[in-house]
Amino acid sequence: MAMIAILMIPWRMDATTSSGASSSLPLHLIIDDALALVSPLQQSFQRSQHHCFGDSAPGEFPLAANPSIVLHILTSCNLEPDDLAHLEASSVLFFLSNATCSFFRKPANFPPDFQLSMSELAALDMCQKRAIFKPMTQQEREMFKQRCGGSWKLVLRFIMAGEACCRREKSQAIAGPGHSIAVTTSGAVYTFGSNSSGQLGHGSLEEEWRPRIIRSLQGIRIIQAAAGAGRTMLVSDAGRVYAFGKDSFGEVEYAAQGSRVVTTPQLVETLKDIYIVQAAIGNFFTAVLSREGHVYTFSWGNDMKLGHQTEPNDVQPHLLAGPLENIPVVQIAAGYCYLLALACQPSGMSVYSVGCGLGGKLGHGSRTDEKYPRLIEQFQALNIQPVVVAAGAWHAAVVGKDGRVCTWGWGRYGCLGHGNEECESVPKVVESLVNVRAVHVATGDYTTFVVSDKGDVYSFGCGESSSLGHNTITEGNNRHTNVLSPELVTSLKRTNERVAQISLTNSIYWNAHTFALTDSGKLYAFGAGDKGQLGTELVAQQSERGTPERVEIDLS
Repeated sequence: MAMIAILMIPWRMDATTSSGASSSLPLHLIIDDALALVSPLQQSFQRSQHHCFGDSAPGEFPLAANPSIVLHILTSCNLEPDDLAHLEASSVLFFLSNATCSFFRKPANFPPDFQLSMSELAALDMCQKRAIFKPMTQQEREMFKQRCGGSWKLVLRFIMAGEACCRREKSQAIAGPGHSIAVTTSGAVYTFGSNSSGQLGHGSLEEEWRPRIIRSLQGIRIIQAAAGAGRTMLVSDAGRVYAFGKDSFGEVEYAAQGSRVVTTPQLVETLKDIYIVQAAIGNFFTAVLSREGHVYTFSWGNDMKLGHQTEPNDVQPHLLAGPLENIPVVQIAAGYCYLLALACQPSGMSVYSVGCGLGGKLGHGSRTDEKYPRLIEQFQALNIQPVVVAAGAWHAAVVGKDGRVCTWGWGRYGCLGHGNEECESVPKVVESLVNVRAVHVATGDYTTFVVSDKGDVYSFGCGESSSLGHNTITEGNNRHTNVLSPELVTSLKRTNERVAQISLTNSIYWNAHTFALTDSGKLYAFGAGDKGQLGTELVAQQSERGTPERVEIDLS
């Protein structure tokens, strides 16, 4: 509500410096000189005379007279949708008076829609600055608004939620099974590591031990990437999907290789009429998320496991049947034979799961499979609003809006962080992280990483391949030791960088490696590196790196 105070403070039209030049002070620092000279009681009385409309004192700047300036302030400050809602819905007291300011609730009489309130207008303006919103027709925008709940503030919340959990239009690094992907802020793509199926996209089957740019993508801005065993998928800012490597959407990781491989990025023709913002590759299936929040899946459905019947070589996307047909989704996460979906509704955020329930990884209190997406109800009981979801091979994790972390599923090697190796069939708060405000979580094959709002990183679970980042020499422990409760990754702490994103291998067949991407765009790697997937050369006879090492690539 601080923005309300800024907007309500009266400022003088003639505020100048002694030299006659205009003052460069921010609006919230300009004080009414007359009020500064009277007692608090007199100030309260004088303030009660100020209103949003009319009766303004000489030199005062009425809000209603210049809506364009107010709109500029609202949009340039990048307010949260909840803040805009408070401006419109709350009874805003103007300078401690009992008068209610209706300025933000009544029609603003301002283009492009004269009937919109000022807060709705600000939300629409911020939506129009987003790459995924700009190309929409007016009809598409109206349909989008209705799907999100009938308000531009809800549309803005939906878009911002997707940006936050998927790092959309920001740099990112993906630690795939044996190969790696790095996407710069400008949308250039580098790949390195194993290339047995052409998954690096360079037109050959040769491994790369250093990051190499995919030159065939010149002129195409990539905003999201996904890696599977022998396969890579990229999503552009135009909503197009490019795929290369194994020519299959649902091939088992260690099954016989498909009839052909693709060594350069190819447009997925069956998705060209759907604007895609995210792709996720699981074992046996692939899922994509549309701009409007629809989930589509390929393959792994010949026995109706995903609510529809398809064959493993099917190249047609199928809308995920069930409740999510009418509920917008902002993020998807694919694990071993299951899918998580983070949904955004007017009532709040929620998580749905579908697929194989082995180990309790669907979060419903049982180990049964689900053919259609089902709401995970435990978050309501825990009073947690999920904002990020992660699907490991056999376990899952969520970060709540309040910074709490929940994990569930198969607890082998301590990957749930509860101090034991027990399974949890419903989400459970990681109690040892209650004093840490988490903003990001990543899961792999029995491994979990958590990033705090301070940029610190905690890891727990399987220590194989040194992928947890706990080094032998500096910490006195075997770096392959399993960790049952979250431990600070001090080797990353010593880089003196704030970590923004963690990515780790999510495969039951490959030795894991881990990436840590910092706020400044630096990329650090550790874990298995026998195929060049770390982006750095290893010393002779070494197959892994126990401490983070900088990858020579700038992702900022």
